[in-house]
Amino acid sequence: MASRAPQTVLLSVYDKSELVEFSRKLHALGCTLLASGGTAAALDDAGVNLVTIEQITGFPSMMDGRIKTLHPLVHGGILSRREKDHDDVLKYRIKEIDIVVVNLYPFSSVVSREGCSHDVAIENIDIGGVALIRAGAKNHEHVLVVVDPSDYSEVITRFQGESLDEDFRYHMAAKAFAHVASYDVAIAKYFSRSHKFPETSFLALTKTRDLRYGENPHQDAALYSTDDSNRRGTVVSASLLQGKQLSYNNIADVDAALECVYCFEEAACVIVKHGNPCGVAISTNAEQAYLKAFATDATSAFGGILAFNVPLDGDTLKVIIENQFVEVIIAPRVDVTARQVAKQRKSLRILELGAPFSLTNKLQCRHVSGGYLLQDADTQTLDSGSTKCVTDRAPSKKELADLEFAWEVARYVKSNAIVIAKEKSTVGIGAGQMSRVVSAKIATMKAQEAGLQMVGAVLASDAAFPFRDGIDTAAAAGISAVIQPGGLRRDQEVIDAANESGMAMLFTGVRHFRH
Repeated sequence: MASRAPQTVLLSVYDKSELVEFSRKLHALGCTLLASGGTAAALDDAGVNLVTIEQITGFPSMMDGRIKTLHPLVHGGILSRREKDHDDVLKYRIKEIDIVVVNLYPFSSVVSREGCSHDVAIENIDIGGVALIRAGAKNHEHVLVVVDPSDYSEVITRFQGESLDEDFRYHMAAKAFAHVASYDVAIAKYFSRSHKFPETSFLALTKTRDLRYGENPHQDAALYSTDDSNRRGTVVSASLLQGKQLSYNNIADVDAALECVYCFEEAACVIVKHGNPCGVAISTNAEQAYLKAFATDATSAFGGILAFNVPLDGDTLKVIIENQFVEVIIAPRVDVTARQVAKQRKSLRILELGAPFSLTNKLQCRHVSGGYLLQDADTQTLDSGSTKCVTDRAPSKKELADLEFAWEVARYVKSNAIVIAKEKSTVGIGAGQMSRVVSAKIATMKAQEAGLQMVGAVLASDAAFPFRDGIDTAAAAGISAVIQPGGLRRDQEVIDAANESGMAMLFTGVRHFRH
């Protein structure tokens, strides 16, 4: 350490991965091992020589294990500033501790279990372990603190090379403080769980990896996971089966595609480009869903992100590869034949979700200057009971199915959003325009360019039409039915325009802005 080689190691861990081998190596390097509770029992069972904490303190573990290491002879040994505290060390016969190896009760995983009681949660709040970590990290000038079993091998290598230096101890202290901070955040979130927007909000993130760059090459970036994103079915937990790591933009687009594709129960395909769906369809299988989605806008689909809510098979992947260049394909499962086909395009990135998509972040967070905006995720689906037909003609059964489909897609298109659909497939999409009528014009233009038939198609708008011009544009293209929130001052003018053209129109009473 700062002035001597490590002599005494304190071990008190819940996660006992690699513990025995690590302890044996420390003992072989001449260290005295101190251990408490279950750690001491595990090492004793493995035949590792050790001294128990009880032998140091003269006190047994008490209160069902709540108090084991909270004692001056333990914390004095960790917090001793060597020469400066030498007199106290001698006076109170304190054994100085050079390495502290501690990890904590699994609070997050325990409270995430269905049916976890409050009493169980409370008993999984670690007290002594946190105190040991903080003490070791605070005194990192003299003490090495280790909280992660994945660091054990490096500690041994550095110990053997006499390089447990100040920089390394500082790095490990930073990791230890972050570990404790994340733990405290999990506890604070648990106690604040009855308040959607508590007075103090917490966000603990763990870096998954550095990214090549951010939205642009001059921006640095990294991918972080939340404490609940280790569950399967998320972008962060998805397995990359082949191809280079995803970029910042790829990850954002994959997430957008998954949100959309998993709102459908039938086999669906979503193609996303620059954060917006450019083709969405549902059908009887993955291949047909893809072909219908691709037909919406083949130009924009080039270099896009493809997402499926059903397994990806080899025949479907062959069609995709023959049809277009694609950046990333993601599906809940990628079968053996598809994996073989993928090898034809080694640059193609294939992701396997491993489980149905999981929207783990129920609150959405957005950075603004000086703070953050928090809101509920927009998970509101169409409620047919509150939907109201406001025109003389009601939609047919076929039109109603297409309206419901188009409304779901519109939820994932940037505002102002217009989605034209027919036979449960997008025909044209207008996104992100300052004027709703311009979005409608773009959607119809896209359909015309693709040679898709709009006569008998339906249109969804994420927000209400403020004027009749958007309806007139749709009617001129042959649109037969419209779904929109309604609720504006000029609603009657818009309804009249629909009636004049023989359109059916539904008001949902719900808006789906996506900024």
